[in-house]
Amino acid sequence: MISESASTVDGDRDVARLARVTARAGTAPAATGSLLPPGADEGARRRFLETALQLFGERGFHAVSVRDITGAMGLQASSLYAHVPSKQHLLGELIRLGHEEHRDALRLALLEAGSEPEEQIGALTRAHVQVHATYPLLTRVCNRELGSLPEDQRAPILAIRLDAERLFLDVIARGQRLGAFADTDPTLAVAAIGAMGMRVAEWWSPDVGMTAEHVADTYASFAVKLLT
Repeated sequence: MISESASTVDGDRDVARLARVTARAGTAPAATGSLLPPGADEGARRRFLETALQLFGERGFHAVSVRDITGAMGLQASSLYAHVPSKQHLLGELIRLGHEEHRDALRLALLEAGSEPEEQIGALTRAHVQVHATYPLLTRVCNRELGSLPEDQRAPILAIRLDAERLFLDVIARGQRLGAFADTDPTLAVAAIGAMGMRVAEWWSPDVGMTAEHVADTYASFAVKLLT
């Protein structure tokens, strides 16, 4: 979930969210293959989000109706509107949750990394891969269905995506200034690292015979080699 361009995200809201993420950093991580991050809504609204996520992932957003979502939950179609205005708002909420979780994981990884550019780019790449391995269905829907949102819902999400991209770009720019990284096009480097991690959600599972941590560590080394 890296790339695109947009306006900046509201700073106060971001700081508050990062504080919550940092506070929960000492707790147990979400299980690999989880549907939604711990910060997602609870109760009935979370069940709507989880059900919609599974159906959007299986069939695609446009092939799923409100009746499909509520029917899978054993409810009447009208019950959805007590929680969200529309099916499209469910998709927007899912995509926002996925992008915020990704950006916040990158921020936290960078805060905890050492000062060397190689350490920092490795930490960012590792976090990027881990998010896609931990929430494979959510990240797939985020990347496949972003274009299904109208402009007013898509623009703030693109801003979150740009924030994540800038974390990589800033580290690469600093590494190039210090002579730690080669004079590679930073935008193309970020696109390559981003695509590499995003594909993890498509192919990796515990059944492939390697842990998500091993994949993340290996991809982190690939990212360093790409830049040096």
